[in-house]
Amino acid sequence: MSDETETGTPAGPQPEPLRFFGTTWVAHEGGYAARRVGVAVGSLAAAVASCFVLRFAYQGLAIADVGKPVTVLVVVMFAVCSALAFRHTWDSFAKRPDAERQASLRGLLAIGFIGSLFAYFFRSLTEAPGERLHREEYEEARQQYERRSKRRTGNPSKKRSRRS
Repeated sequence: MSDETETGTPAGPQPEPLRFFGTTWVAHEGGYAARRVGVAVGSLAAAVASCFVLRFAYQGLAIADVGKPVTVLVVVMFAVCSALAFRHTWDSFAKRPDAERQASLRGLLAIGFIGSLFAYFFRSLTEAPGERLHREEYEEARQQYERRSKRRTGNPSKKRSRRS
């Protein structure tokens, strides 16, 4: 029995593609290193650009003369939301987030988008963001597939029946 299907892909579970990396994370081929550098530079550039946008928003509050309490609240809100978004994004690289929790945090993550961008930057310095989680899941699925396929060797229809 061949380990490949008719389409040329190996039999069994297939790796899940990662954003910006596809399945190049499996064997680190196909421009994997260049993609990691590109993701790191891109996420850092997006975070810096976002900080400038927030600076303009802060200057807009100063020009509008809304008062110190409102200005402090806005700054604290962005700082706290960014910290929470960083932590949530960082944790999602190690384990799959709960779908309900993810939906309930959508607004907070949108406000703290800078934290998510920095988490993406720092993780891309060591690996593709989410690579470790996907690799563990993929290897576990491959091991389970190998165990199942070893038990099912041969054609069951050709087995002799035990009739007395």
